[in-house]
Amino acid sequence: MDRTVAVLTSAVRDAADGAAFARRVRDEFGFDARTIAGEEEARLTFRGATSERPADAAAPVVVIDIGGGSTEYVVGDRERLLFHASTQSGAVRQTERHLHSDPPTAAELRALRREVGSIITEAVPASVRAATAAAIAVAGTPTSLAAMDQELERYDPARVHGYVLTLEQAQTWLERLAAMPEADRRRVPGLDPDRAPTIVAGTAHLVAALQAFCLDFTEVSEHDILRGAALEAVHRGR
Repeated sequence: MDRTVAVLTSAVRDAADGAAFARRVRDEFGFDARTIAGEEEARLTFRGATSERPADAAAPVVVIDIGGGSTEYVVGDRERLLFHASTQSGAVRQTERHLHSDPPTAAELRALRREVGSIITEAVPASVRAATAAAIAVAGTPTSLAAMDQELERYDPARVHGYVLTLEQAQTWLERLAAMPEADRRRVPGLDPDRAPTIVAGTAHLVAALQAFCLDFTEVSEHDILRGAALEAVHRGR
């Protein structure tokens, strides 16, 4: 039997009209959508992103979820969540805050990277970062970088999912993208043109996260909170 799973996360949680929006989703689309707390959001995201990791994979692992207005860092191992933090720093928010020129100036990019780095180190204790052995990056920034790095003319989830992106590759892309005007970024193979305005800030977040956790690479995943919610629904339905 088919089941529909819908969860409402931080944007609805924080919105003044969040409850009204949730009612509209239920009334107009018939989804039994529920607004989940931050800890459950972190747990479901982690479960989805790590669902295919082998039992002997390095642990703990950090799941990096770069959004438009916030970025989540969820650390855990096979047994449990160890730490999670949601920061008010994202690809859209920091683009609007710092990147006013086209292409961005060196000073604008430095200010953005300095702020993002400070936000991460303040939100995630050094002991947590030092103990983390691997990274999985989810959402549009890392999947776009994986597609661009493979020069995919047509997005292919099978080639993006599981792609290993090194810190060096991410840094190279940050430099290349930041040097381009938006019109040129829109023509980069593998990049959805709609992401061209914010991909520089998104990439800066990924670079800063890998540097803060002292990791040389990240695995890119197509699986995130939606897969985690689906797995949980199946488990509960047994």
